[in-house]
Amino acid sequence: MRKAIHIIILLCFFIHSNAQQKLVTPNIESILYTGEGDNQKLIVGLGGSEGGNAWSSDFWKPTRDEFIKKGYAFLALGYFGAPGTPAILDKISIEDVHNAILLASKEKKINKNKIAIIGGSRGGDLALLIGSYYRDISCIVALVPSHAVFPGHTQEFNSSCWTWQQKELPFVPVNEAAVPFLMKRDLRGAFEAMLQDSVAEQKALIKVEHINGPVLLMSATKDEICPSTPMCDKMMRKLQSAHFKFHYEHKAFEGGHGEPLKHFDLVFTFLDSNF
Repeated sequence: MRKAIHIIILLCFFIHSNAQQKLVTPNIESILYTGEGDNQKLIVGLGGSEGGNAWSSDFWKPTRDEFIKKGYAFLALGYFGAPGTPAILDKISIEDVHNAILLASKEKKINKNKIAIIGGSRGGDLALLIGSYYRDISCIVALVPSHAVFPGHTQEFNSSCWTWQQKELPFVPVNEAAVPFLMKRDLRGAFEAMLQDSVAEQKALIKVEHINGPVLLMSATKDEICPSTPMCDKMMRKLQSAHFKFHYEHKAFEGGHGEPLKHFDLVFTFLDSNF
């Protein structure tokens, strides 16, 4: 009997100290993880074009747990391909994502003045976009992101990945030069061909200079999906020319699209120093 009581006490402590809560957020799947204590800084995790809610998966559990151990709260967001979300990555409302973040920030344990977003691939684009539109986001970490908006993942590629105030954001269209690369599934080649349209590129640029906090970019020099290192270099030059007042840096790693994930310790170091 005494042993059973001891086990129940331990279970109650575990549940209390590592709470998991599913929030009701329109068009977004939102799962909030919190630890002990008040005034927890909020980390928001966004997956990429794989869809679903990547940061709620078992694969990312050790990293989530590390954030909780360090005193952060963690919000895993699915914005397409997850329950209650759009089926495909097309015309995703950045307000819906931001509203989900705002709801989580109102939880009593959360420090609403300290919100960082971590996104990978298309989620990196989304992190940069949200940071550029909303002043209440105070730190951005983007892994293998793009510097501009690209088409949604429809068969026709004729609409934007993202919307704001119910209007599609300008995007770099698929041009004739990109078609042969798409036919042979050379995604990087397709992106490089699309970026030959410099006029469209300029209209579709993410306004990273509007971000209200430090920025970490991580890219892959041999990225097979997109030219992430040149894209991040462009954003660095833009921040420099805008005399960006917050700390910003770019870490480029030799390897493919997934290489920066092997160096996630640098994300923790960056956050410890700048967030």
